[in-house]
Amino acid sequence: MIATDTTVKEVILCKTNEYTPYPYIERGVLAGFPSPANDFSECKLDLNQLIVKNPSSTCFVRVSGSSMQKAGIFPDDLLVVDRAKEIKDKSVVIVDIDGEVLVKRIRYIDGKTYLLSGEQGSKRVEIADIHDVMIWGVVTHNIRSI
Repeated sequence: MIATDTTVKEVILCKTNEYTPYPYIERGVLAGFPSPANDFSECKLDLNQLIVKNPSSTCFVRVSGSSMQKAGIFPDDLLVVDRAKEIKDKSVVIVDIDGEVLVKRIRYIDGKTYLLSGEQGSKRVEIADIHDVMIWGVVTHNIRSI
């Protein structure tokens, strides 16, 4: 069976179309010491407009487990999931398998659809071999605290 180590810990629905703009430095910043002579121009950036393309079909999920770390998804990360986005080969998706909600990667190989975890050499499982499976949506962004 498919590795179930990386599960969804919490689901948060996107409830509003209201946006809050935050200051945004358009020039970017260096990862060193900036020149005091730099004049930064600011504009407003709304994170909702940046990461939520379809508010009515978007939700957020909190991750538990570590099997997707090679894909850059770690425990307690907050994933933005769009249920209206088209699923493509190599998409990271939220999938319900027999009542357990998981984070997996989709692969289309030789006309078959597979689910994989992020671990190197992980066994791929063909969706047709799973009794009860439903793909919730596609992960579009990963938000991580540092």
